[in-house]
Amino acid sequence: MKNLTYLFYLLPILFYAQDDLLDGLEPDQRTTVTSTWKSLKVVNFETTKLVAKNEFQLIISHRFGSVENGFDDLFGLDQAVTRFQFVYGLTDWMHIEASRSSLNKTYQLAGKFKLKEQETTGFPFSISAFTAVDVNTGLDKEILPKLEFENRLGYTAQIIMARKISKKLSAQISPTLFHENFVSYDPQDNTQYVLGIGARYKLTNRWSINADYGYHLNRADGSPFINPLSIGFDLETGGHVFQLHFTNSQPMLTNGFLSQGTGDWTDGRFFFGFNLVRVF
Repeated sequence: MKNLTYLFYLLPILFYAQDDLLDGLEPDQRTTVTSTWKSLKVVNFETTKLVAKNEFQLIISHRFGSVENGFDDLFGLDQAVTRFQFVYGLTDWMHIEASRSSLNKTYQLAGKFKLKEQETTGFPFSISAFTAVDVNTGLDKEILPKLEFENRLGYTAQIIMARKISKKLSAQISPTLFHENFVSYDPQDNTQYVLGIGARYKLTNRWSINADYGYHLNRADGSPFINPLSIGFDLETGGHVFQLHFTNSQPMLTNGFLSQGTGDWTDGRFFFGFNLVRVF
């Protein structure tokens, strides 16, 4: 298991080192494409965007309960899940994150790495990598008497490839590997694979509509969980982005929304949420 964890964290560094070697063979005069994404996430999935060097961001995220019960719980507002996320840019190509989600009382340490930038005449994509380690402290040892600390751990490794297709349209694909030492549905493999897609369309100078979807490649037969489908709106306000979204998966951490989504758009079981970003 330790070897698997080391591999997750070494993967983006190896890619970045290879990219440095390739850069030496390319022309000195290159123009990079900017503003492919305005936020760190499409809706649920990570984007290729990183926090700038020496910049610190505090992100407060809320994901409410299902809207299906209407006024009984004020369209899910009585069942809020909250996530506090701290992001710091270490270099121009790497930022680190620490967060805590109230769902399952889960802590996460993560990093995102810029591997390649899209060029106006040259390389056609921007590429980043995302890695994370989660600790699920909500698991109850009284219910699971054989529970060990390692059972609380989960790991994520993701490559994100994006392209700004036009001034208004951006799209990306996100092959994702994640591993959970404890799965809530016994037939499910601990190591799971997902192919994520996402897009952003700029409506006005301040507003954009975003959507993403994750196709689970090895979900166990009979699993009660579903693939995450999300849609949202980004509002740019003075250099900051305010995100409003609807999704069929209440968890906000990557392993959670990929493996534990329970909503159903057709039955009205979907969740409203928003993100607030404060830059320091």
